[in-house]
Amino acid sequence: MSLLLPPQTPVFPHQRENHRPSPQRSGACMAVPRRRILCRGPLILLLACPLPGGPMANRKRKADEDGDETMSPMSSPAVSSRTLARPSKKVRANVELFGRPLPLPRLLETLDTDQLRLVLEHICERHPDVGHEVVSGAPRPTVASALKVLQGYQDKLKAAVPYGESSPEYTYYRIRDVLVALLDALSDFTHQFLPPTEAQATKSLQFLDGATEIIHSLPDWQAQAYRHHKDTAYDDIARAWVLVINEAGKRGGGINLHSGAWDRILARHNDQSAGRLAAAVAAMGTSVGWMASDQPSPEQNSILNQLMSGTYGSPVRVGPW
Repeated sequence: MSLLLPPQTPVFPHQRENHRPSPQRSGACMAVPRRRILCRGPLILLLACPLPGGPMANRKRKADEDGDETMSPMSSPAVSSRTLARPSKKVRANVELFGRPLPLPRLLETLDTDQLRLVLEHICERHPDVGHEVVSGAPRPTVASALKVLQGYQDKLKAAVPYGESSPEYTYYRIRDVLVALLDALSDFTHQFLPPTEAQATKSLQFLDGATEIIHSLPDWQAQAYRHHKDTAYDDIARAWVLVINEAGKRGGGINLHSGAWDRILARHNDQSAGRLAAAVAAMGTSVGWMASDQPSPEQNSILNQLMSGTYGSPVRVGPW
């Protein structure tokens, strides 16, 4: 006896219902992709379909991977149809380079004080009218500026002295030019601070004080041929002291000489010079010596008489006339 069974759809093992309860998963485990089975004839295709929020969703994709070209700025029709404008390149003219001298302001910036002085001196020598304008327009030198210039000459003199032991002849010929330059500058500045060019006796005395100190520092030689420079400088500065003291003594009876202690300053210079300023010391005694006694000397006008006559502190005539 034969039994006819209806045809049945074949059942694969993995399609059978799994009665084992699957464990509950959360977090990242929920992102396990599900698999879909396609049955086409004898072939079975397993396709992995990622779930939203799974590990495949965190991967960054390019615009061409998504197949969405609308995110690309180059896919815009407005951009593709428009040509980007580039900045035009400036075309420099082919200027020929050539050398040229510096402008006057730039040239003066490169010159130091000595060079500027030499240039100005040469211009004044070629154009005497320019030299006259410079002399009349330049400010008067101060005592400090004049002594600073003399100090510079003195430093050059010290630098010219040879090292170690040397004969007086060799030393003199080494420093002769610098020594003469110093004495010439000393003579010029001394005349600048003498009356009547300098009307204030205090400034004249201050300069003479500094100038005498410079003369003290000059080298001493036993030979008269080398020593005459210093002896001549002492003679000139002594006569300058006498002139200033006599003119200062005509004003206020020489009170400014005594109040400024110039008599003691001059006495110290005379001792340091071995008595070579004796003439100046004598003139100082004549001008302020009456202050040591009760009565003024007949040659001096008393301060009271000058105050009564209105001549105290007034300008006086200077010189033999």
